Amino acid sequence: MNATSPIITKMQVIPVAGYDSMLMTLSGAHAPCFTRNLVILTDSAGHTGIGEIHGGDYTCECLNAVKPLVEGQPVACYRQVLQRIHKLAQRAEGDDGEGIQTLDISKLKFVVKSEWAIECAMMDLMGQFLGVPMCQLLGEGQQRTEVEMLGYMFYVSDKNKYTAPGIQYLDESSSTDPWFRLRREEILTPERMVEEAQVLHEKYGFNNFKLKGGVLRGEEEMEALRAIKKAFPDARINIDPNGAWSLEEAIRLCKDMHDVITYVEDPCGPEAGYSGREIMREFKNATQFQVATNMIATDWRQFYHTISLNACDIILADPHFWGFDGTIRMAQLLEKWGLTWGVHSNNHFDITLAAFAQVGAAAPGEPAPLDTHWIWQDGQNLLLDTPQIVNGKLQVPDAPGLGVHLNMERVMQANALYNSLPSHDRDDAMAMQYLIPNWKYDHKKPCLVR
Repeated sequence: MNATSPIITKMQVIPVAGYDSMLMTLSGAHAPCFTRNLVILTDSAGHTGIGEIHGGDYTCECLNAVKPLVEGQPVACYRQVLQRIHKLAQRAEGDDGEGIQTLDISKLKFVVKSEWAIECAMMDLMGQFLGVPMCQLLGEGQQRTEVEMLGYMFYVSDKNKYTAPGIQYLDESSSTDPWFRLRREEILTPERMVEEAQVLHEKYGFNNFKLKGGVLRGEEEMEALRAIKKAFPDARINIDPNGAWSLEEAIRLCKDMHDVITYVEDPCGPEAGYSGREIMREFKNATQFQVATNMIATDWRQFYHTISLNACDIILADPHFWGFDGTIRMAQLLEKWGLTWGVHSNNHFDITLAAFAQVGAAAPGEPAPLDTHWIWQDGQNLLLDTPQIVNGKLQVPDAPGLGVHLNMERVMQANALYNSLPSHDRDDAMAMQYLIPNWKYDHKKPCLVR
């Protein structure tokens, strides 16, 4: 092997889109399509490195703007490349520093840092140069060969109520796969949620489930959790209402649910002049539940205040928020402090699934089961060798780098879909207004409670 690091000869940024279900969250209903940005790096050794990050024109423009800082650089100098990008970065217009404490989707682009896709692609190249999996370059190296995942469950609305011209929701009613059929149908009752859990368990072997709440009245969502627990008595079950409940409501709903819920993710948020961190601490005091977050600790300064208040036990450090080095530093810190690390996700393709396999493999201690939206996109794979979820565990590729390879024909199809969309930014209110006319987002009202 040549001891000299290869040089990055080309950086491509390819925006892509995929199809989604009418998934319900506090912020509304997922549109028929979601968007992502791919970074593809080519080096002088003939290797290709890949990364995937959130979608939208803002993120795409940020990536294209830093090409001159990446091209021509040695693969081994990836940390210096990222350092230069960070030193040039300025706070964007409209970024008030509040992050996503109230799940304002328009601010998500400020929490996500586009350069983490570059970090992923450069570490992919570095792993290939050294002949080791990417996880060996993170933290203290590889800790495991498979990563415990959870079944990320959503309420789904009736896609037929969406009558906008142009691109419609995917119809998989003719699929031979029970999960592919079910995920495009209406799922709003406890009975249907149990069916969703059962089909997910049969296909992927999940033994842990997370329900995206903030959709129906809290009492109805608790009923769904009890039904899932009855069907899967040994499962770890949790709920993420994205801070939709008031402190009083969150305490009332959860205090008697210790035999059902393992932990609660972001049950409540800012209110009455107090930050989400302060309110979550009061929830913990009142219920003695473990609490997880991906909303109130999205950077190191927020994390400092979260931990100072003992407001959270489980930090969900998505590498697209924290970077790959950052999320593993977080995992190491939490493990030493007796707390728990995990990962949260947004809609993504299988390149991110491969990245989750690598960070999950490198995280020390006993991580919380990782969540992934990929099950809702399964079948639209952009890789030739998508990592598999078997018996509820994501299998870590043993090939060098990220361990996966692009299917460029699929990538270009996804790029064509992206270019056909009227808008590239996430807007959950748009589809929601077909369900409830004149619907407007309210971070303290579940989306179907109007």
